[in-house]
Amino acid sequence: MSLTLARPVHSELVIRKSRFLGTVQPVAGREEAVAVVAALRAQHPGAAHVCWALLAGGQSAANDDGEPGGTAGRPMLEVLRHQQLEGVLATVVRYFGGVKLGAGGLVRAYTDAIAQALLQAEKLPLQKTLQLACSVPYALEGMVRRELQAAGAVLGEVRHGERVEIEFAVTEGAAADLRARLNELGQGQLAWL
Repeated sequence: MSLTLARPVHSELVIRKSRFLGTVQPVAGREEAVAVVAALRAQHPGAAHVCWALLAGGQSAANDDGEPGGTAGRPMLEVLRHQQLEGVLATVVRYFGGVKLGAGGLVRAYTDAIAQALLQAEKLPLQKTLQLACSVPYALEGMVRRELQAAGAVLGEVRHGERVEIEFAVTEGAAADLRARLNELGQGQLAWL
């Protein structure tokens, strides 16, 4: 089962005068991850490197940001994979301390920065959501809204025309029961879009 994180968690390591600021955080996808990395670069203009790794919806990526190839991003990505995480961005901001660590030292430093942050992280089971939509007569709109709320669904766009079209997102586990309940309460007047 895939896991995600409840909130961002940080770590800080100092290894042979170099400072490594690690962060693991939940993200929706690559676009959000790139924005987070850009913000880190702006926040830490004196940093030598801002390396990152992403696992989100099949959009895995690893970036060494000038460190020797395969010594930062890829090892960080492997830590995320080993922990069975999904929808997670790992970043490490490195302030160079003047002492070279060598390839093995860099791999250890970057993986340790992420592993230390993950030790403090609250991990949650990742629940897939389904986007659904239905059409109902005006008289049933209130009932549908109540059932969506009771099922923990997230209401999306609602359009009022000849009928009310309601879009919503619900966890995969709750979707079948919700559909069955709405079909029953709709008494044949509810149409799935």
